[in-house]
Amino acid sequence: MPHTLNWFEIPVTDFARAKAFYETVLGVTITPMAMGPTMMGMLSTDPEAVGGAIVQGEGGVPSQNGTMVYLNGGDDLAPLLARVAQAGGQVVVPKTEIGSDFGFFAHFVDTEGNKVGLHSMK
Repeated sequence: MPHTLNWFEIPVTDFARAKAFYETVLGVTITPMAMGPTMMGMLSTDPEAVGGAIVQGEGGVPSQNGTMVYLNGGDDLAPLLARVAQAGGQVVVPKTEIGSDFGFFAHFVDTEGNKVGLHSMK
């Protein structure tokens, strides 16, 4: 088993707003995909990587509690973190060194009210 995590979904209430937020912060293009009454936007389509999506659909409730998803902050999470406020989110834990050569992390609250983490080695 190469990865313990296989897939994640970040619930959103306003798909267009969340799409714009994550495109700005992550520097990617998110293509909307309707799956029945559910709207999804893939954050990664690399078949060799762990995948995830923003998802608007029945039962999806954004939250700052519960499981924490950490997104890849690339070589240095600082540039992504700097775009959070301009995209409408809020940094709630700034870039913080983990120690023991485990890199750095930060937490932000997205436009939908989800608390999400970022991780990078620098």
